[in-house]
Parts: sequence; structure tokens; C-alpha cells
Amino acid sequence: MEITVQWIRTSWTKQSRGGEAASRRNAAPSGFALPHIEAVSAHMIRMHERDSFEPYDTEEDLGKVDVQLREADGQLRVFPRVNPLFALPPRPRRPPAVRLASGQWVRWQLNYRFSSLAGMQDWSYWLDTFNIAYGPANADVFLSTPTVFVDEQGPLR
Repeated sequence: MEITVQWIRTSWTKQSRGGEAASRRNAAPSGFALPHIEAVSAHMIRMHERDSFEPYDTEEDLGKVDVQLREADGQLRVFPRVNPLFALPPRPRRPPAVRLASGQWVRWQLNYRFSSLAGMQDWSYWLDTFNIAYGPANADVFLSTPTVFVDEQGPLR
């Protein structure tokens, strides 16, 4: 069965926590039209504060996407990985994996907060949005309302 993956990573610093920059960041789309990509690849979009959150896209090997994907009994099990190093903000209890039937898709959002190892730089932040469709999908699939939406964002302070 076909699996279509779109991974959007938005990154910023304290400079974009408020005002006009935060408005641009918050207005960034959480889904994009799909280009033609290989079946073993993911559509990867990056938006950075330094580029005024203008999206740029690439193709990434599906194995490098931080999501567990397992097919069983006609369904796809989807569960993003969160490494202990990336556990900030606190995630006391993660939601369960999502199971998709053919024709369904999930949007799963997680955010992160980082500091330099020596604590010499300001915090930086990421928002990862995983859009994953199971079964045949058209180019505009991630522009519609997802079958399942998981918001696993924590407080960034």
C-alpha cells in the first residue's frame, strides 16, 4: 500500500516569539501540495526565521524521517519518535500511536526547545509537522482537513 509522507520543520529563535515575526511564523501553512517524489522518499519542507519563514522543499529518504511507520492487518501504525535529548518541553505522557485505514491521513505536530550545550546562546525552537497519508493520495491531500489531528505541542516559555 502507498504511504505518503510530508515533514515540515519550522525553526526560530527568541527573536520570533512575538510581534511581526511571530505573526509570519504562525501564518505558515501546516500542509503543502505534493511534488512528484519517489515512493521511498518523503517531501521535506523547511521554514527558518532567517528566511522570514519562506518555505523551501527537498526530497528526503523515508528512513530518515523521525516517525515509526508499520503496516499490519490493512492499517498503518504512525508514531513520531521523540529522543530524550529532544524531550523539551516536558511530555509527561505521550498520546498513543494512530492507526490509519486506506484513504485516511494524520497531521501530527510536536514542538521542541533547545539551548546551547554551554548555555551561552539563547533558546532556539522547532515545530515538526508530520503529514502522513495511507493509500493512494493526490497532490492536494495535505491541503484538506486531516482524518486525525494530534497536537503534541507543549509550553515553550
